[in-house]
Amino acid sequence: MLQTRTLSFPKSRRLTRTSEFERVKQGGTTQRGKFILLGVLAVQNSGACRAGLVTSRRLGSAVLRNRIRRRLSEIVRTYQYNLREDLWIVLVARRDAASASYHALEDEWLRLAKRASILAL
Repeated sequence: MLQTRTLSFPKSRRLTRTSEFERVKQGGTTQRGKFILLGVLAVQNSGACRAGLVTSRRLGSAVLRNRIRRRLSEIVRTYQYNLREDLWIVLVARRDAASASYHALEDEWLRLAKRASILAL
């Protein structure tokens, strides 16, 4: 029987604790772009890639922050099976992300992911 991959983004694939975000910040590498900052940490035997999103209040209103969070979450959800395993990833939205389109965010994500060598393509 064929096993299909679901494109859901469950809580088990997300970073949720402050200690996890701090661990990526302290021990990981960072790639900077115009719209997003990508932090990557290789974690032994952690299984599937886990991702966390950061949208600070400096970006604007709650509506704007949630829009950016939804767009970044959708990008990670779409490419989750193209990422290497045993990685923790943190995406930090920068101020210019508020005015960026979905496609601009996606292009930057792909550029930073290739630079960080996290794509398993």
